[in-house]
Amino acid sequence: MSGCFGTRIQLAIFGESHGPAIGITVDGLPPGLKLDMDFIESEMARRAPGQSALSTSRKEPDAPEILSGLLDGVTTGAPLCAVIRNTNQRSRDYGGLGDLVRPGHSDYTGHVRYFGYNDVRGGGHFSGRITAPLVFAGAICKQLLMKRGVEVFSHAQRLSGIQDESFLNASLDLEALRALRNERLAVIQKPMAQEMEQAILEAKRSGDSVGGVIECMALGLPAGLGAPFFDSVESVLSHMLFSVPAVKGVEFGLGFSMCDLRGSECNDAFAMRDGKVVTQTNRCGGILGGITTGMPLVFRVAVRPTASILREQQTVSLERMQEEKLTVHGRHDPCIVPRALPVIEAAAAIVLEDLLLQRDGEHPVE
Repeated sequence: MSGCFGTRIQLAIFGESHGPAIGITVDGLPPGLKLDMDFIESEMARRAPGQSALSTSRKEPDAPEILSGLLDGVTTGAPLCAVIRNTNQRSRDYGGLGDLVRPGHSDYTGHVRYFGYNDVRGGGHFSGRITAPLVFAGAICKQLLMKRGVEVFSHAQRLSGIQDESFLNASLDLEALRALRNERLAVIQKPMAQEMEQAILEAKRSGDSVGGVIECMALGLPAGLGAPFFDSVESVLSHMLFSVPAVKGVEFGLGFSMCDLRGSECNDAFAMRDGKVVTQTNRCGGILGGITTGMPLVFRVAVRPTASILREQQTVSLERMQEEKLTVHGRHDPCIVPRALPVIEAAAAIVLEDLLLQRDGEHPVE
């Protein structure tokens, strides 16, 4: 399995959902960075399960235990390794799943790829739980980015067909954007949150699930990050974003809606503002030719409905090689979107810090 990512900031994730622990090693962090553990814990809490009726009832603190690379709260420059103990497993809910493969899951493909040795309990290494270490690494990268004046935000732009406003059209100040992190379900148009929550709870009551679209924006990025062809900003970001379980699509700026427009409706006119080159609009999402323009970077990810649902479904038995019926037990999110918001932000923060280090070299932490 491939658990490594990055060029200057290099990540290696490990563990399984129902093993003793999950974790991550982050190499390439500069020495001398004093970690804000309160900020890290707040980011981890945003992703943690059991926070509300909108998520799984499984409760785990997701408290990172740092094993190396930190001395007196300050990074040493050595690889930083952290583990998160799994404290609330219920592996009995996954009995028999080595035989009956769950629709929408990696059970069958994992079985074929790893010759039947893959851990299916809670999804094993394929599980969304493995995103907890990503949020930890992302929270560190966010601290580095903030020292450069860069911040990353996200909201539920669409959920079960209910549409929120886009960052491309909204006019929000920094305080309003930062406040999104404290909401149970972050949206720009506040009335939309109640409608989205009702859709999630209705799906939950019927033993089903819903999906949505997460929109993410990075402010304060300089122009000039990225390098075509294979290291374009879109290429590298998409690589990381598609590594997040349940992400099935990525688009930048106007994205797929450009297909219905003319070139005159997609191009961004250039202008001068306070002695700086800007674009009058941001339909490209802050990227041209795979390189940042200096405008806000805006992208969206499509998140599929949770694959684990309580409804009876048809599957097959790998032992008997015949069709069977299956009802999935356990504690599952009726919608992944609320808890995935900090994951997508973390993924973006990791990539952006890596791109900045590639361009600028060593990052001063003072």
